Amino acid sequence: MTRLTITLQPGGIAFTAEAGASLLEAAEAAGVELPNSCRNGTCRTCICRVLKGQALHTIEWPGLSLDEKREGYILPCVAVAQGHLELDAPLARRIV
Repeated sequence: MTRLTITLQPGGIAFTAEAGASLLEAAEAAGVELPNSCRNGTCRTCICRVLKGQALHTIEWPGLSLDEKREGYILPCVAVAQGHLELDAPLARRIV
């Protein structure tokens, strides 16, 4: 299985994710807490912005506007990395 490196800024928290795993699930498995609530792409609690790399949403219409999508925002609860990824996630924290 391919393992991808995910880095959360501004804290520089890094963890690995299995290809195909949601970013939120991968963070939790690595002992990293991201704000979250609904886990289905509607509440926007987990919103982050991609700084480097690419992520794809696993649902057709996540709770983001077209402008937000163009600006690189994603919802980690319903997004998967398409390679190594760097996200702006200022509320992320390591819980281990």
